[in-house]
Order: sequence, then structure tokens, then C-alpha cells
Amino acid sequence: MQYSHAARTVVEQHLRHESREKIHVVGHADSSLSLPLFAQSLAATGLVVDSRVQRNASLSRLYECALKHETGSVISSSGALIARSGKKTGRSPRDKRIVEETSSADDVWWGPVNKKLSEESFAINYQTAIDYLNTCTGVFVFDGFAGWDPKYRIKIRVVCARAYHALFMNNMLIRPTKEELEKFGEPDFTIINAGQFPANRFTKGVTSPTSVSISFERKQMVILGTEYAGEMKKGVFTVMHYLMPKAGVLSLHSSCNEGPGGDVSLFFGLSGTGKTTLSADPQRMLIGDDEHVWTESGVFNIEGGCYAKTIDLSAEKEPEIFNAIRFGSVLENVVYEETTRIVDYTDKSITENTRCAYPIEFIPNAKVPCIGDKPQNIVLLTCDAFGVLPPVAKLTPAQAMYHFISGYTAKIAGTEEGVTEPEATFSACFGQPFLVWHPVKYAQMLAQKMQQDKVNVWLVNTGWNGGAYGNGERIKLKYSRAIIDAIHSGELNKAEYINYGVFNLKIPTTVSNVPKKILDPSMAWEGSEEEFSSTISKLANLFHANFKEYADQATPEIIAAGPQVC
Repeated sequence: MQYSHAARTVVEQHLRHESREKIHVVGHADSSLSLPLFAQSLAATGLVVDSRVQRNASLSRLYECALKHETGSVISSSGALIARSGKKTGRSPRDKRIVEETSSADDVWWGPVNKKLSEESFAINYQTAIDYLNTCTGVFVFDGFAGWDPKYRIKIRVVCARAYHALFMNNMLIRPTKEELEKFGEPDFTIINAGQFPANRFTKGVTSPTSVSISFERKQMVILGTEYAGEMKKGVFTVMHYLMPKAGVLSLHSSCNEGPGGDVSLFFGLSGTGKTTLSADPQRMLIGDDEHVWTESGVFNIEGGCYAKTIDLSAEKEPEIFNAIRFGSVLENVVYEETTRIVDYTDKSITENTRCAYPIEFIPNAKVPCIGDKPQNIVLLTCDAFGVLPPVAKLTPAQAMYHFISGYTAKIAGTEEGVTEPEATFSACFGQPFLVWHPVKYAQMLAQKMQQDKVNVWLVNTGWNGGAYGNGERIKLKYSRAIIDAIHSGELNKAEYINYGVFNLKIPTTVSNVPKKILDPSMAWEGSEEEFSSTISKLANLFHANFKEYADQATPEIIAAGPQVC
């Protein structure tokens, strides 16, 4: 490895002066044995390596640093660290950039999701971040893993100036054992988080004080101008979403659970579709709640923790998540009672995007290590506010690819200013903001996996029935749970099916504990036939218009699997 003169000087000084104050390498005994290698590796980034640097600090130490130095940090009544992410309380997708490099340029799906940044601009961002971190009174390093399968896991290093960020990634990455940390060596990917310092918007390709940029060639991610910790989590997923298909395995934005007999199910769905709720089944083990990889031998979770929404959270509705909020967890942007430190999960005054990050072991029925066999069922969840999609349909391979690429759900009136009627929302592969390759590549890999492993794919609508939002009723959660139970029990594999009109879907005639009437939306519709026909045609045309963006790379079979538009 070649070091800059400044970096080499820092390393040499560190190695010569044994009496100087040591770096705080916390978490394993006899740290001096691995200290020189770690110091060299870190100094090569341009970071000044001295007593400010704490590697894999203990939870208690991170709490102390956050409480002492980070405004707004307190301990909740349940023991979690409450942190503030500053002005940004969510991700900044418009400020995300991918570096255009010879080694990856032909792989990337360039456009609104993956905007180009030059190598020169990335170098400016990188140096800005390093220069800022070199001025900070404390720097935290967390070394961990992404991916539970040792064959595909990558080593991630996070360098940041906030204890909150270090604790967050301690929870979201897979935590190394003492032996793994001692043998960690060079990271496969490094996140340089200088989010407290703004980007220079006059840098070419940077359009605001916020910049989140990834270089696959340099194996680095730089964060400027946002302290929202979720950028790091989704940055790691973006990297895995590129590397895993390149290695011939499929990365997925999904939750995953396992039944008592070892049967595995994957759940895809956008916000509000019930993905977290329906995959959190007390009769099944949780493999993961958000990010997975499907390999030749099974599935594995990418993460070491969960990042759950906490708005309106209660012990009655979601006891597993509620009880996971304890010492070691990070609560973001929540409001609490000043005297008791009891959190008010209904308070949206800071943001509706209140969240908690906690290790997956905090969930009682989590399966650790987070690895399962090949999936038997895939559930594509949607919340259709138009009231015309069936509560459940069995999909052909071509239909599965079509609906996977489409990634449909709907916004409802009142959720956003200006939304006065149901509004279709499409997010390719149920995770468009994190895609690197063209969506069709992921869909083709999914189809291949489905065929090889003989997987059943189901479209499950948790939205409206009997009419659109405002006229019909939302499908009761107990009915959606009964449908998922029927999928897992094998009941729906033996069911009788009929064809469902414009969308050409196979829908069952009966499902245990679900009223027969609601299974066919045309029968459940309480308005006129003309209203139903007009509404289903409207949604079909929205699907058709959205899919035009992907039609150039989709096969005729996939295109034909969509709704029939007159």
C-alpha cells in the first residue's frame, strides 16, 4: 500500500513513539497486537490517527460521548439513547451521486436514481470530509460486516464524528467477535461521514450543501451536509445492491421469516403496505426486516439490526419493537416528557419519520445467525387505494417479474398536501432509490431463482375493498393475516382459482377465515359497474404508463403479463 507523505509521517510517528497516548481500540483484549496495522490502514485515508480516535467503542462509552458532546442527546426512560439528526430527518435522494468510473460505468442504471459525479468532484468531497474530521475533538471508527453468509459478507469501516452515528452503525452492521476484530485487516468499503459539515455546492455535480456520494472503484462513500444516520444504512445496501448481482446472487429489499418446519418466505412492500407487520409473526422466526440476499444455497440478512418506524408505536400493537427499545438502542428525533423521559410516540412535531435502531438479537424470535434455506414463498405486498386489486392472487413467473419491476402501491387522500384522491406510486423492485443496475436485471435474476427453486409468488393487497378510499373499507388486518397463514400452510397451493379480468390474475374462490365476497373486488364493489370498470381501467393505464420506462429491456413475455389496456 502506498501512503501519502503526510499519512506515512503519521504512521511512522505512531510506531516510533510507544509512550504516546494510545488510540482507544475498545472491544477486545491485548489491542496493542493489532494496533499498528489498524493505525496504518486508517492513516492511509488521510485521517490524523491519535488519541481522538476510538475504534469499536463500548455502548457505555458511546452513550457518555453523545450525552457530553451532542446537543439534544438524552437517555429515555427505557434506557435507549435519544439523538437528534439535525435539519435532515430523512434521506436526501436528490443529493445522492454515483461516481462515473470506467470500471462500473456500463453497469449503472444512470438517471434520476443514479446521478453522475466526476472522479474529481468526489475527490473534493472526500478531502473536505477528511479535513473536517481532522479538526474534530473526537473521531469514532466502527469496523463491522455486511452479510451473515461468510462467503458473501463484506467488511465495512465507518469513520464519523458523532457517537450517535457510531452507535447506530454498531446496531445496523453485524458486530465482529473479538477474534474477528483482531483479524479484520483492510476494509472492503469505507464510509466517511462528515455530515455536520456542508458540501460546497459550487463543486461540479453538487447542487446543495448535502452530498451523499459513492465510488465503487475507490470503495468509499462520503457524506456531507446531513446527519441523518439512515444515509449510512442505505449506503451499505446500495453497495450490496451493486456487488451481489455482480457476484451472481440476488440482493433484495425485503423482509424475511422462517416457519417451524424451516420454510422461508420473503416479503416485498413499500411503506404502509404491512411488510413489517405481516412478516412479524410470533409463530415464525425473523431472519430480517429489510435487506436480504438470495444465493445458491438460501437467503441471508445483510444487516445486524433493525431500523423500525416508531410513529404511533405501542406495546399493544407491536410489542416486539416496543420492548426492543432499551439500553443500546438509538431513538431518532422523538419527543419525550422532560421529567420522566417517557417518549411520546404519537408526537410528530419534529418529524413523522421517528425511528429506532436496535440489534436484531433484541427481537425475541429472531433467528441468529440470520441465514435461512431457499424461499418457498414470495409475497408482493401492495396497498391499493383504488379498491380494484384482489386481496390475494397467485402470479405466473412473468407476472411476478412485471409486478416486481412495477413496485406498486398508492397514496391516499390527506396523507400529503394536495392529494385529494388515490394516487398511484411505483418504485421499481420495491426499492427504486437503492437500485444500481437496471431493474430488469434484478427481475431476470428473480425469475431465474424462482424457476430453479420452484418458488410460489403471491400478490397480496392490504388496501381497500368494496370501493376506492373514501367509499370502500380497508381490508381488515385479520383477513390479511389469514391469507398469509393460508399461503404458509399450503392451503392456497391446493385452492380453486378463477381469472380476474383486466389484470388477468388468478384469484382463489375461497380462503379460510376470509369472507368469500371480498376475494373478487368486482363482486365486493358497492358502486355501479360503470364506476368499477372506469376505476380498474384507470389503474391499468397507470401501470401501463409506468412500465414504458422499462419496456426497452423487458421481454415480450414480461410486457404481456401486465394489465390488458384497451
